[in-house]
Amino acid sequence: MKIETEKGHEIVSRILLTKISEGEWKPGDKLPSVVELSSSFGVGRSTVREALSALKAMGWLDIRHGGGTFVKKELPSERKDGADPFKDAASMMELLEVRKVLETGTASLAARNRKDEDLDALQAILRTMREALERDDTAAGEQADVAFHAAIAAASHNSLLSGLMDSLAERLGRTIGQTRELWFYQETSTAVRLLEEHEGIYEAIAAGNAEEASRLIGTHLTKVENVLRERL
Repeated sequence: MKIETEKGHEIVSRILLTKISEGEWKPGDKLPSVVELSSSFGVGRSTVREALSALKAMGWLDIRHGGGTFVKKELPSERKDGADPFKDAASMMELLEVRKVLETGTASLAARNRKDEDLDALQAILRTMREALERDDTAAGEQADVAFHAAIAAASHNSLLSGLMDSLAERLGRTIGQTRELWFYQETSTAVRLLEEHEGIYEAIAAGNAEEASRLIGTHLTKVENVLRERL
């Protein structure tokens, strides 16, 4: 089978999903390698990685660093009937809209109110993100990403804002993981740019530049939103 289309990753995703839904690959089974799938479908390895990362983001696959890709032992219950795995897009978009409203203000306050210990915490998280990138450890990168945004809320020293961010923590973590998988897994250079964006936000907060911190985090979230619209 040869796939020649700008949306090859979406077609490959749906083919893989069909194989899982129809039982060709059962829960716990290891999938063929990226090289084998690339040859089988007649597409580039990046297209296959993009398709795999999309299905991982939707809860179908477990991608183990250095160990291969496996069908999840516990499949998403609401999708065992073959429902469209991309149906969560609207919910993810709504959360991003909320995040833009909330986090632009939070970053501005953090730039005004941050203390030395807040900057230390943000720096430590950035180091973790950098180390995760060097190891190609997507799970650690996702956790650090969530922690970074939570630390900005803490640095605002506004208990109501921090509480609002805490109330969104579970959904925030899930959405960050999904968008990172959809966007960054197959392209290391994009992950590098993501780290640089977080570093820029930190620098604005450290410099006490409230307007710049708000602008940078708004730009960052708009990019994520645009990628999500395109991919989902």
